[in-house]
Amino acid sequence: MSSTRGTANSAGARGCVGSAASAARARQATDGPQTPDERNHPLRVAVIGGGPGGLYTAALLKRLDPTRDITLWERNAPDDTFGFGVVLSDETLGGIEHADPQVYRALQQHFVRWDDVDIVHRDTRHTSGGHAFAALGRRRLLEVLHDRCRALGVDLRFRADAPDAARLAETHDLVVAADGVNSRTREAFADVFRPRITTHRCRYIWLAADFAFDAFRFEIAETEHGVMQLHGYPYSRPSPGPHPSTRPTGPRNEGASTVIVEMRQEVWHAAGFDDMDETESVARCAKIFADALGGRPLKSNNSAWTTFRTVVNERWSHGNVVLLGDAAHTAHFSIGSGTKLAVEDALALAACLREQPTLERALTAYETERRPVVASTQRAARASLEWFEDLPLHLSQPPRQFAFNLLTRSRRVTHDNLRLRDPRFTEAVERGFGCPPGTPPMFTPFRLRGLTLRNRVVVSPMDMYSAVDGVPGDFHLVHLGARALGGAGLVMTEMVCVSPEGRITPGCAGLYTGRQAEAWRRITAFAHERAPGTAIGVQLGHSGRKGSTKLMWEGMDEPLDDGNWPLVAASPLPYRSDGQVPRELSRAQLTDIREQFTAAAVRAVRAGFDLLELHCAHGYLLSGFLSPLTNRRTDAYGGSPEKRLRFPLEVFDAVRAVWPEDRPMTVRISATDWAEGGITAEDAVVVARAFAAHGADAIDVSTGQVVADEKPEFGRSYQTPFADRVRNQAGIPVIAVGAISSWDDVNSLLLAGRTDLCALARPHLYDPHWTLHAAAEQGYEGPGVLWPPQYRAGSRRPQTGRTDAPKPRLTLTD
Repeated sequence: MSSTRGTANSAGARGCVGSAASAARARQATDGPQTPDERNHPLRVAVIGGGPGGLYTAALLKRLDPTRDITLWERNAPDDTFGFGVVLSDETLGGIEHADPQVYRALQQHFVRWDDVDIVHRDTRHTSGGHAFAALGRRRLLEVLHDRCRALGVDLRFRADAPDAARLAETHDLVVAADGVNSRTREAFADVFRPRITTHRCRYIWLAADFAFDAFRFEIAETEHGVMQLHGYPYSRPSPGPHPSTRPTGPRNEGASTVIVEMRQEVWHAAGFDDMDETESVARCAKIFADALGGRPLKSNNSAWTTFRTVVNERWSHGNVVLLGDAAHTAHFSIGSGTKLAVEDALALAACLREQPTLERALTAYETERRPVVASTQRAARASLEWFEDLPLHLSQPPRQFAFNLLTRSRRVTHDNLRLRDPRFTEAVERGFGCPPGTPPMFTPFRLRGLTLRNRVVVSPMDMYSAVDGVPGDFHLVHLGARALGGAGLVMTEMVCVSPEGRITPGCAGLYTGRQAEAWRRITAFAHERAPGTAIGVQLGHSGRKGSTKLMWEGMDEPLDDGNWPLVAASPLPYRSDGQVPRELSRAQLTDIREQFTAAAVRAVRAGFDLLELHCAHGYLLSGFLSPLTNRRTDAYGGSPEKRLRFPLEVFDAVRAVWPEDRPMTVRISATDWAEGGITAEDAVVVARAFAAHGADAIDVSTGQVVADEKPEFGRSYQTPFADRVRNQAGIPVIAVGAISSWDDVNSLLLAGRTDLCALARPHLYDPHWTLHAAAEQGYEGPGVLWPPQYRAGSRRPQTGRTDAPKPRLTLTD
């Protein structure tokens, strides 16, 4: 029943912000009833599962109120354990120290601490320091918690299956289900908790070595069957050596390390692990990673190959039953352990039970507090998990860049905090990228055909819905002019429509008349004159089935109340159920639309644009041809991926033919439809390769907005893995977009080799001078940054007033 095993983030993951605060809150009082629910009788608590989460919850609740009647059931024996070592972050340890110094002191005696991460790739080892890990044996952790529970008077029942949670809920005031990833409690109330369990693509096995690694070690093995990786870390110190005058009489205890071997499912099968027993698997892993192990063997503890499962629940409580730890959520072992999250859950649950007036409100507060923290951890864990699943994508990188990529894979560890932890390592990565000394990666130039961008920042296309009859006016001049003055290397227009019928809304800008071209000429002239070195690009598109809708602030994607125009699309499928049904385009109409694009491109040349982007994303006309969800045609333009690509490529070729040879063309694509049966990341690589073969200079990698019932997985930089895949598999420069919000993210993505340019939208709405301010905040004034002379006085970051940290809440001592 104990929770699944795990390690911490490979570059010093910090625990949940607030676990120490939860502990301090929980310890403000240790006597008397804690909630009105306990005024009539002490709380009767049932804990299902004797892993660290369940044990620590029991100990905390009993410590807060010794009158509570707490019983814990664990099906295994007290000396049974699975796995070997666990890693706890400084934040989690701080929470334990605040909540129960006695437990902390008992654990502290056994901590193994280290700072370095070693990454071995193609016989080259790179070490990054400053990461501050602490680990100990899982068995030792359980023994400490067993002792603490017994000392406090918790009724521990080992080798005993807990009664059904429904029955316990009738006989107890609170039931804490800490029964692990295979939680019976969760399944018993699945209709309430509504779990969503995702099984991933790698197999892994949990092993140990009888020596202590001197760092957190990642080692990559490229075998005849495929790529395999080792995750290893120490959890037990070597025993002191004998006195020099004394000869040892037996083997010295050299400590111990956890070793996890992981590989894709197909590699596991190809290597024959599916036909091996436990002993054979262990011996084979030791042979594959003999260099990392120094030729020493590995050992197992009922170890078996398994696949990681991500557990997400819509609810964490039902009546007086609450989920905790892996029963409620899991996070991949490559970033954060189930133990860490379960301990933090216990701290928060104890604090909320003390603070809230009723049990119902306490459980609600617990979930409210923990859910966003867990969701953030799971997003980071998912990014890390997928990075390892796609490890072959990165193997061709230079070893030092590969090491940086691995360290920053979860997006929690970034360029800026790596620079603080290990300046020498980070400076070496910067030199390998081509950064002159003191130059942030984002301020290095990038060349596309005859256009050299002075830095790697792009103002992403953003629809303004403020044109009149397709003509951009003063608003566009101020909007785009301000962002050109703001220092970005490339400023993109909104989607500029190639015909009146191709508009999304009546407020969309166009390039289908000479008057519109002249208006755009005014804007590009301002950018070139007032912000020399800033390139300005135009994005050409046609709305397709997503046209004839209201302005965004009047009702996004809602059909117009009146004044509608007819829509056309690859197939007669409306975007929304209440939307207009488009006409399926005939061959003659396809020719007309292709000519509209070429005519608009010719006007874009006259208007003075430096770059042209073809919009083949977000469910607009050309995107509608690419996705099987929106293209149901049976002619030469539908069916196979090659046929669905045919019309977008015809348009691209026609535009490329009239666009000046020295000016670059890019293509924006949706790399996934976020919907079953739609475009996938693998399909996006095929699409990107096709456009690259036809002369595209870069792919602008976005996602979604193709079908209304999509289910995107939002989060910080959530679209960048798709750009990473396109860049490394299709071999073409990419522009990454999607919730990139800080200059630290931009630097991190560039140095890791996941993108060539970063496009930011909302940050540029918040701050038109985002790039200049990013330079000021990094103390950079060199090439790649051009302050307008009128603004130069503001090129230094202003001083701010003093801000005192919040005072800690009362903490009790023993």
